[in-house]
Amino acid sequence: MANIKSAKKRIITNAKKAEANKSVKSSVKTAVKKVNAAVEAKDKDAAAAALKEATSKIESAASKGVLKKNTASRKVSRLSVSVNKIEA
Repeated sequence: MANIKSAKKRIITNAKKAEANKSVKSSVKTAVKKVNAAVEAKDKDAAAAALKEATSKIESAASKGVLKKNTASRKVSRLSVSVNKIEA
């Protein structure tokens, strides 16, 4: 355990931020799973709705710095391609 006051504060602050980041990452993963499930079921309407929500969460995570910009862009792109491959 740290002895210096600022080091103690950093430990607490880092733990809080790690928890917040974990929550954001988890919500992104859940949204991506919903899109993939809709794609597997070949449900174009549900997949499109899930894609919209997932895109929003991914972009939000990127703006918060939880995901890198290119990582977010790649995830959105791959999800979009998978949704667009579904036959109507």
